[in-house]
Amino acid sequence: MGQPLEWGRRYLMVRPDHFRIDYVINPYMSTQDQPDPELALKQWDALQQAIVDAGGEVEVLAQRPDSPDMVYAMNLGLATAEGRAMLSHMRFEPRRKESLTAADWFVGHGFDLDRTGSDDVGPHFESGDAFVFGDSLVVGYGPRSEAEALKHLATQWDIRVRGLRIAHEGMYHLDLPFCPVDSTTAMIYPPAFDAASQTELAGIVPNPIVLTDEEAFAFSGNSLVVNETIIMPACSPRLHDIFTGMGLRVVLVDLSEFHKGGGSARCMTNPLDFPLTAITAAGGELHLPV
Repeated sequence: MGQPLEWGRRYLMVRPDHFRIDYVINPYMSTQDQPDPELALKQWDALQQAIVDAGGEVEVLAQRPDSPDMVYAMNLGLATAEGRAMLSHMRFEPRRKESLTAADWFVGHGFDLDRTGSDDVGPHFESGDAFVFGDSLVVGYGPRSEAEALKHLATQWDIRVRGLRIAHEGMYHLDLPFCPVDSTTAMIYPPAFDAASQTELAGIVPNPIVLTDEEAFAFSGNSLVVNETIIMPACSPRLHDIFTGMGLRVVLVDLSEFHKGGGSARCMTNPLDFPLTAITAAGGELHLPV
């Protein structure tokens, strides 16, 4: 197996004080199935504590009353250890107000802020589609982020970007079918991608842990690794054996209320320490599946 991840020890989370289902923008959402506010807060607290217990740090941002999806903090922006942040430009208008508050937070905490677009101008980019893995920023595109945004990321930040086209409506962000575990290992769900991207994915991940349908749709791929701990909303006996065999401690956190909005542990936690130095490419490089 590979070396431990260089990132994933500092996170931004949004307290679910106004979490509800006001609209439908993914297959998991229904305005007829509302989260229980008290239980949602209890589950959120448990996730935050699990991160702290694993040796991670958590920054907390207050939720806007007009932004019920803001609890899925992974989509606020792509933040780096070098103090740069690419603000998300949400595809769906109801989520765009989140970026206003996120911009203030990033700037107020010393990040230099960049954008792929704003309002209806420029390509959409949602940071739940992006992970530093190996020598590249791996970015999913199609349902939420647009291919043009990947070019923007590569050239503006002088980094190597590898794109994967998502072709499954239930896996609308990369953080659902792709989860880095260590420097060479990731959980993947190949049916989430088109054929060319599945081939590309095989070249990106040296040691894949291929999720079954049941594991993928239990949000197992929407997990996070903090030091020697993997925090998961669901873990099959098979996955448990794999991770303990890698020397990881598996911690399960019930996040069922947040599954009603289409997200889980990873969606709720935004890493603030992605390293750019490992993926720097002079002038930027973009690789798209062909």
